[in-house]
Amino acid sequence: MTPSAIVSLVLVLVLAPALPGIANRVKSMLTGRRGAPVLQLYFDLWKLWRKGVVYSRTTTIVFRMAPVVVVVTALLAACFLPLDGATSPLGFAGDLVAFAGLLALGRFFLVLAAMDTGSSFEGMGASREVTLATFAEPALLLCLTVLVLATGDLRLQGMLGSPLATAWRSAAPSLLLGAASLFVLSLAETCRVPVDDPLTHLELTMIHEVMVLDHSGPDLALILYAGALKMAVFGSLIVRLLVGSVAVPAWAAPVLLLAGLGAYATVVGSVESGTARLRMNRVPQLLVVASAIAGIGLILQLR
Repeated sequence: MTPSAIVSLVLVLVLAPALPGIANRVKSMLTGRRGAPVLQLYFDLWKLWRKGVVYSRTTTIVFRMAPVVVVVTALLAACFLPLDGATSPLGFAGDLVAFAGLLALGRFFLVLAAMDTGSSFEGMGASREVTLATFAEPALLLCLTVLVLATGDLRLQGMLGSPLATAWRSAAPSLLLGAASLFVLSLAETCRVPVDDPLTHLELTMIHEVMVLDHSGPDLALILYAGALKMAVFGSLIVRLLVGSVAVPAWAAPVLLLAGLGAYATVVGSVESGTARLRMNRVPQLLVVASAIAGIGLILQLR
């Protein structure tokens, strides 16, 4: 693993909580509000980490394991990405399946923790999360398949590394469609508008937030950080896909990644400022559209 890959990974881990802050700040500015500071999530994490934890008597070890599993799976998923465009901390042939599986495993434990509370309200949120996952995960695998066919490599290190520059010259339409699908998918995976609203307190519209109502203190801090890290993972995936045709020196790779993540968070905030949250029965349709977009890119590669 190169020094630039290490630096890029450390920067992503440290600066991940700033991405939701940038998105929320952009949304506030475009809607004429002052909004919270960009670093608000850092303050919230520090405050939560110093608090105690309260566990319901109905919960088991699954509830206590879930926050740790969610963070670890997001961290391992980030380690599969070549954040500097050259190497990744982890990787093997077919690691795209492990990448998608890790994200699914984190969601699985979060859903189990919600059901472990014995609350019908959190069970409702878990049911919604699993329902949306059945539409989101195929879309992710279709996007990754487009990358496999375009680059001819089964490793994320190859799919998002040097072979991607050659692929852009011959498969640009497919890659652009894959990037568009990934962006729509990232809004669903990171619980952003129009799929979900991380700032909502309306009981009948919550998906992710309702599943973590019983978590408190450091456990809630881990879940919030994992959400920010997941946003950074999807942002890094999209950035690497879009800038794969640009050759930069090793020292500039972390700078390019940070600039790209800032742009990604800005676009997310802009989308949220101009759209409303979809009705619950419309969200699966949005994810089907994301799959269809990736499917068109796949067809272009198979023609």
